[in-house]
Amino acid sequence: MKIDCLSIFPELLTHALGFGVIGRACQRGLIQLHQHDIRSFTTDKHQRVDDLPYGGGAGMVFKPEPVTAALKSVQTQKALVIHPSPSAPLFTQEIAQELSSRDHLIFIASRYEGLDQRVIDHHVHREYSLGDYVISGGELAVAVMVDAIIRLVPGVLGNPESSQTESYSDGLLEHPHYTRPAEFEGHKVPEVLQNGHHTLIEQWRKRESLKATWLKRPDLLEKRDLSLEEKRILHAIEEETTDRQRSSDKKEPGGS
Repeated sequence: MKIDCLSIFPELLTHALGFGVIGRACQRGLIQLHQHDIRSFTTDKHQRVDDLPYGGGAGMVFKPEPVTAALKSVQTQKALVIHPSPSAPLFTQEIAQELSSRDHLIFIASRYEGLDQRVIDHHVHREYSLGDYVISGGELAVAVMVDAIIRLVPGVLGNPESSQTESYSDGLLEHPHYTRPAEFEGHKVPEVLQNGHHTLIEQWRKRESLKATWLKRPDLLEKRDLSLEEKRILHAIEEETTDRQRSSDKKEPGGS
């Protein structure tokens, strides 16, 4: 897979994506990841990439010429061009999975008030958002999306099961994880995880996954075609869940 990222701060992406499994995947040649400075494609001495918006208003807009020139310098016939935008559909694990099978992705990281709409209309294939909030620039959004995509490419993760058992991989949140010591601050690791009975462990993990999803992201259950066994487990969870189980001894500090 080849990924090209266009930005006015390419060093942000180089730093964010140069470590861990992503960095190793690039070193091993599994991924060709390149950052390109949009300023290098300007034609004026000040290397200006933005200008005032037509019609007035606050902020600046990325000029179409340098962005398009940068895009054309890396574009191939198979390239899919993506632009992060807070007004776009939500980027999901399902989308990351689909994009991980692509041959060539190009990300455009804009800033300020975003891209000139003509670039979006005529050169961008897809736009995605990380959520209902605004951040200072598209580099962080690009880094998140690229990370989510690359780790799903075959061979990137050392253990193939890692990507198959994580949150959202099967439409549910992941079960809790524990490690040594068996007791910490008076709290013990669930006994079932220590007995080595794999069937019981898998049953516990399934139950806890359903419980976490029900408590934290019930909207995911509405989208899921629940099996009879999952419905039975959820019914039991709903019946036994009490205020005490919902609460925790971990309290948020008061605001100022």
